[in-house]
Amino acid sequence: MWILELDNDKCNGEGKCAEICPVEVWQVKDGKCVIVQADLCEGCESCVTECPSGAITLKEM
Repeated sequence: MWILELDNDKCNGEGKCAEICPVEVWQVKDGKCVIVQADLCEGCESCVTECPSGAITLKEM
């Protein structure tokens, strides 16, 4: 299981996380990225590496 964290102050709402995620964990709502299905996260870290603002962290539980 994986724990996703998003720093809303850093998020610029670009949505690269939502575009790259293979299991649709992310969505862009009201100009910010939000975690909508954290339990589906496979830990691939693509969202972490693609986030231009460094707003996403991922930890294995």
